[in-house]
Amino acid sequence: MIKGICVVGYGYWGPKLVRNFSNNAKGRLVWICEESPQRRTQAAADFPAAKISGSFDEILAEPSIEAVVIATPVSTHYPLAKAALEAGKNVLVEKPLASSIEHALDLVETARKKGLVLMVDHTFVYHSAVAKIKALLDAGEVGKLQYVDSTRINLGLFQHDVNVLWDLAVHDISIVHHLVEERPHSVQAIGASHTGTGLENIGFLVMRYASGLFVHVSCSWISPVKIRHMLFGGDKKMVLYNDLNADEPIKVYDSGFTARNDEERKRLLFDYRVGDVHSPKIVFREALAALAGDFINSIETGKAPRSSGQFGADVVKVLAAAEKSIKQNGQEIRIV
Repeated sequence: MIKGICVVGYGYWGPKLVRNFSNNAKGRLVWICEESPQRRTQAAADFPAAKISGSFDEILAEPSIEAVVIATPVSTHYPLAKAALEAGKNVLVEKPLASSIEHALDLVETARKKGLVLMVDHTFVYHSAVAKIKALLDAGEVGKLQYVDSTRINLGLFQHDVNVLWDLAVHDISIVHHLVEERPHSVQAIGASHTGTGLENIGFLVMRYASGLFVHVSCSWISPVKIRHMLFGGDKKMVLYNDLNADEPIKVYDSGFTARNDEERKRLLFDYRVGDVHSPKIVFREALAALAGDFINSIETGKAPRSSGQFGADVVKVLAAAEKSIKQNGQEIRIV
């Protein structure tokens, strides 16, 4: 059993991670590392049983800490994770893994050489609703997945070091990567910045696959309404995932269309079907708790985590290609 876990960063996401690792501690000591004195004071009040430090170097030198959880701005992910791995610590990094594919792959290789667990906090991969969608797809109830259309918008928190796709579309990319084994062969993206920072606050992403699967993601920090919709279109059924509907997040539609025959297909004549709609029962478990448990289990058993470092690097590969596409006015970027 590992002795201690340290959560680095006590901003927005840090307290949630500390709570879940504290609940999963089972005798393990939980540390909190935060450079801000005010946040350290708050952390001590929130979690009196935790040990508090203001020095990351102290965490790296502490032998009882075998795992480090990094919940800091994206631009700091690589140097902090690299230092932790080099110090022999297992690492869980808040999404995305790094701000470049080169840094992401270097972390994956470093963890491999050191024999350590590297994992990324793609929380939706552990969400009960996403697990239900995967079960429907794997059972063939949806049929062949033909497209995914996602809208993730809100009047939200502007990030200072990454654009809106790195902040929001990262969720949709990780969900699709989890649901299908195939990876996109090309990416296109466009976006616009209205803040003078040069970071896009609205963006549109398209991923294309060799099988014909087509994924479209719309993201915005400047929408007056908050929408979290993902529509999965299969050749049998369609699934709507509404993350804001806590009671019925998934609805399955027995609806679709079929071209009548080859000749009529050319004339755009289709048979439409509108069938039943049902909301499958979902047994909910907090996704972050499942993620924390997977990290601990991976360290203690050697079993690869669901959201592994390589999984995280695959997501970064798409985001990096999308950023390149934006800078080239929406040019299609091939992913090797």
